[in-house]
Amino acid sequence: MNDLLQSLMEVTAIHWIATHPWVLLIGFSAPLLFLALTKRIYPNKWFVVLFVVPTLLTYFVGGAPIISRKHGLVSGLGEQGAAIGVTFFGIVLLLDLIILIIAMVDLFTVARRRWFSAERQCMKIASLRQNHRVTLMISNHSSRSFKMWLRDGLPQEFAPNPKQFVVQINGRGRVTLHYEFRASRRGAFSLDVVHMRFNSFLGLWKSFLDCPVTTVIHVYPDMKQLAEYAVLARTNRLSVMGVRRTRKIGLDNEFERLRDYTRDDNYKHIDWRTTARRNKLTVKDFQTNQSQRIIFMVDCGRMMTNEAAGLSLLDHAFNAVLLMSYVALRQGDSVGLVCFSNEIHTFVPPRSGMKQMNQLLHASFDRFPQLVESRYDEAFLYLRTHCPKRALVVLITNVIDEVNSHQIEQYLGSIVGRHLPLAVLIRDHRLFDAADHPVGPEDSLYRAAAAAEILTWRHQVLGDLQGKGVLALDIFPEEMTASLVNRYLDIKARHLL
Repeated sequence: MNDLLQSLMEVTAIHWIATHPWVLLIGFSAPLLFLALTKRIYPNKWFVVLFVVPTLLTYFVGGAPIISRKHGLVSGLGEQGAAIGVTFFGIVLLLDLIILIIAMVDLFTVARRRWFSAERQCMKIASLRQNHRVTLMISNHSSRSFKMWLRDGLPQEFAPNPKQFVVQINGRGRVTLHYEFRASRRGAFSLDVVHMRFNSFLGLWKSFLDCPVTTVIHVYPDMKQLAEYAVLARTNRLSVMGVRRTRKIGLDNEFERLRDYTRDDNYKHIDWRTTARRNKLTVKDFQTNQSQRIIFMVDCGRMMTNEAAGLSLLDHAFNAVLLMSYVALRQGDSVGLVCFSNEIHTFVPPRSGMKQMNQLLHASFDRFPQLVESRYDEAFLYLRTHCPKRALVVLITNVIDEVNSHQIEQYLGSIVGRHLPLAVLIRDHRLFDAADHPVGPEDSLYRAAAAAEILTWRHQVLGDLQGKGVLALDIFPEEMTASLVNRYLDIKARHLL
């Protein structure tokens, strides 16, 4: 009887599968791979446990004895032992079959893509490093209720809070979710999908669904500072932003000439002393201050790639440019912009009016620093060609080496008289910290000495610029905005332009 059972088992397909376990692995893995690649349906951890345990029992009860007996590792089994082994092997096979049937039935309970839709509501314009609110509305078109794990398909430059939602959505129902994100980079970003994950009814499967919802968000430099400036200006609290009140020299309306009085003139403008001398009514005629021009030249080359407070130097530069432009446009001045590196990237002709802010925003929001050498010669030649009228030329850059400083000194000095140049040189915190706090190991003293030598050279560069009639501003990036606005107001008050 023992020999008969052994022969029957060895001629069956079980013996062949036991001696070729990779076939069993492929047979069970192929459907799982198909579901994962085509339907994005994966087995859950509980299904893996229920699948692995009976499979191992099947191998050790049915396959291992056969393999061992084939190689002579086991002498043999008695009739009773063989009968128990066959019975137990049949039970394990039945258990495998039941688990597979349950798993297949549970597979049909997973959520379908057509059952859900999503909507996204948010402003299409966001500010750099500022919280931006987003509202998601998920609709369930089926009659079943689901537990849902959900997150929005944000680019890696966006940091959401919270990152994921876990909600219960009822049949024929809708849920509304709110979150905020903070962008770490300027530019145009597309949010294309909303990612959702569901479990099957018994929890043996999990499915991943993507609802297409396209939203394009333009991340601009920090624009909330503009609204903050407007509020503080109305409440006379600009000192909160670091903007100082500057006493103006002279009047807003400057005296132009004396002329005869007409019936339409304001009697307050009558010059009584001149009237008595001429024996004829004479009034003072005033002229309104003409709109002055400001042109920003922003270096977008390798010297602006360093970071401070989580932002590149170019981001700090654009934040300062936009706020000063806003202040200048409110003063009635014209503002223009030139962005350059090894070529001219952007040129916004100087114009007045608050509509110019839109042009400046669109010209700067997708401009990033590049690892190329900046061509100051081309930038100043372009300025000479396209902006011949006198203007306040604000060059924002960073000084790294003597070649760079020599070009800045040469080209800014060449426009003195025709324009009023202002050089804004951005400081490096690491350089100043190394010179101010030489603590630690012995090599820190050498680092401090090298930093002090560089700072001495930098101070000499500033002195050379000022000696040629160039206004200079040496400032840390975080303090650039308020300092630049203060210098502009000082120039306006002293009528230097």
